Amino acid sequence: MNLSKVPDIPEHHRLSRTTLAWITQQNLWNLWVPESFGGVECSLEEGLNTLQTLARHDGSLGWTVTLCAGANFFIGNLQPEYAEKLFNGQPVILGGSGGVFGSASPSNQGYHIQGRWRYATGAPYLTHFTLSAKLTQNGKPVLNQQGGEAVKSFVLPAGQVSVIDDWRTMGLKATATHSFAVQDAYADDIQSFTYDKVYLPQPLYQLDFGVFADLTLWVNYIGMAEHLYAETVESKQLPAREQLKAVIHSANADCQRLAAQCASLKAHNTVFEQSVVRDVHRTACASVAQLNHAIVGLYPYSGIRAASTGSVVNQIFRDYFTATQHHIFTQ
Repeated sequence: MNLSKVPDIPEHHRLSRTTLAWITQQNLWNLWVPESFGGVECSLEEGLNTLQTLARHDGSLGWTVTLCAGANFFIGNLQPEYAEKLFNGQPVILGGSGGVFGSASPSNQGYHIQGRWRYATGAPYLTHFTLSAKLTQNGKPVLNQQGGEAVKSFVLPAGQVSVIDDWRTMGLKATATHSFAVQDAYADDIQSFTYDKVYLPQPLYQLDFGVFADLTLWVNYIGMAEHLYAETVESKQLPAREQLKAVIHSANADCQRLAAQCASLKAHNTVFEQSVVRDVHRTACASVAQLNHAIVGLYPYSGIRAASTGSVVNQIFRDYFTATQHHIFTQ
């Protein structure tokens, strides 16, 4: 995917209107959405390369597009009638929380939903929120076939959601990853979905979702590390900088190899073995740990500007280590 000039991203607490307009013009929210629904329909490798390019330019830009385009990826899990209604109208920006923080009570042909969810990347920009909730009946948990508490995910229009302005972090500020609350909102059953039910036939949507999440976030860490490497060209500690370069090279090789392997498996209709899912996750975790170590090793030799508010190196460092607080690669 060829991106036209990426705009400068001032470090504010949200992306500017200019940047948001550019994202929409490039159709980046719909990176993974089929062309028949107005999307770009990127292949896995093309999409990962695009996300890495964005993260290399600015951490908040890459992270926001990754998480919101990743939520639009759920078009493959939405019931076909609802997906058609949602994506063939006005522009859609999905986002929300994967945490199960609220409850949903069956009512007529739908559910009454309430609760508070954390960490909705791009909250002020979203047209619709995705959320997961425990099912309850008469105040008691509904059990699934395995005897555990039943959970469903939903899509709610932004008008049914209250954004809680509470994202106060040292980095990734413009991702505006605020909390949100829902107070007795009604959702039709057609607005519900589950991660293991896929309706669209394209190979991309047959991809294990854990693998998709690992790969799309992994390239953000690599992209930010590449940006830091480029901005520390005057570093006085050449060995530390060369170490970061070597780790980035290894990360790119591993990520590209595994992405190609996963894309090939799905193109040939091969069922994902858990060994592949574990290999992707373990390799990504190890890679990010190596990037963490290499960046910390280089930072003390990057000069006082690296500690100066307003410097690019300082912002990248803060963005990167804010991103490391995402739980995905700490397990």
